[in-house]
Amino acid sequence: MFDFFNDITFANKELRWLFLVIPVIILWYIFKYRTLNAELKTSSFSGFDKVKTTYKHYLRHLIIIFRLCVLSLLILVLMRPQSRSSYKDVKTEGIDIVIALDISSSMLAKDFKPNRLEAAKEVASKFIDSRPNDRIGLVIFSGESFTQCPLTSDHAVIKNLFSGIRLGMLADGTAIGNGLATSVTRIKDSKAKSKVVILLTDGVNNQGSVAPLTASEIAKAYGIRVYTIGLGTTGKALSFAGIYPDGSYAYEYADVVIDEKTMTEIADMTGGKYFRATDNDKLKDVYKEIDRLEKTIFEEKNFTNKSEHFLPFALAAGILLLIEFLLKNTILKSIP
Repeated sequence: MFDFFNDITFANKELRWLFLVIPVIILWYIFKYRTLNAELKTSSFSGFDKVKTTYKHYLRHLIIIFRLCVLSLLILVLMRPQSRSSYKDVKTEGIDIVIALDISSSMLAKDFKPNRLEAAKEVASKFIDSRPNDRIGLVIFSGESFTQCPLTSDHAVIKNLFSGIRLGMLADGTAIGNGLATSVTRIKDSKAKSKVVILLTDGVNNQGSVAPLTASEIAKAYGIRVYTIGLGTTGKALSFAGIYPDGSYAYEYADVVIDEKTMTEIADMTGGKYFRATDNDKLKDVYKEIDRLEKTIFEEKNFTNKSEHFLPFALAAGILLLIEFLLKNTILKSIP
């Protein structure tokens, strides 16, 4: 019952002041009851000793109680109790995103922990977790490019594929143009309103059959925004230098060279943005910034329905009036 009143509002709240009439009526009834008692003069009360008070003596006050209850219920009816039920019609439209990840040997450099490739995989995986409404695909490239996973909403699949990415899957080198072109091919026919490629590399284009700026022109023609990320510290980094006969990797310090000019042109041409990540934390910040810039589209419509609830109070008032009428004309009937 109390939960019911928690959900109730009143259309005519100002009428609540009518309840002040009730204590006035009670005071009037008490005053009237005390002043209208009849007096009987007698020389002795001995003849009334055996007269007992009947149930009617107590029931006579029911009439005023019923009338006060009826009055209270009628005031509630006039206040128009209502309940509101509301619901939302939410339309969610995700963004289609392809992550193009450089897996060339230079991605084994240790200026990131444990290296650039593993750091990039870890941060990209967390980025995917933050985009539950988006379809995401994965393209890997080095000297050539390959679609590791087409656009999918099954994020568990694409995250599992990250664990299998390693050096040697493709011919070594850095084919940025091919990586971008393959990404564009995978997303160009998407029906999504927003199509995005996140291109991550740590070097300069030196392989492939497609020039980076040619690939970016194609991306622009299909309305695809490209966010480019240059991965690597400034100065020198402990970089991959070859493989020992036992299969372990050799390292030496080498200059970090990233073609930031081309990466910036790609981003500017397609309406995206270029970022430079120099360590793990900076890379996380880059993905957070992209997440902020590319928000999933929500269309929300609110609907409210009001229901009138005066009828139960009106029925209760009618029932009490009927009971009062029956009592007044039967067991509480007075003789003129």
